Amino acid sequence: QVQLVESGGGLVQPGGSLRLSCAASGRFFSINAMGWYRQAPGKQRELVAAITSRGVTNYADSVKGRFTISRDNAKNTAYLQMNSLKPEDTAVYYCNAKFLFLPNDYWGQGTQVTVSS
Repeated sequence: QVQLVESGGGLVQPGGSLRLSCAASGRFFSINAMGWYRQAPGKQRELVAAITSRGVTNYADSVKGRFTISRDNAKNTAYLQMNSLKPEDTAVYYCNAKFLFLPNDYWGQGTQVTVSS
């Protein structure tokens, strides 16, 4: 059974920083892409950032220059460094992963990020 566990969310003031982590565990061969999505109240879930197994990244326009996604393949872990946070970044952040030879995407349980003074 494959599991994704997120950590690092919390309450931060505008302009502050947070670092999210997503660790994959269980039986799998390797991880293809990993990504972070977010969902604010009343809105659809949206892609924030993604990274391939080779380190190719892409970002939502709204976070470019402020967020950085990275991964440690040896630890099966992805990170999202979030700087210059804005109130509109407030959402539940979900980790997503696509595994080699597994047919479905896997999701973490979500971690709340609240940006407020």
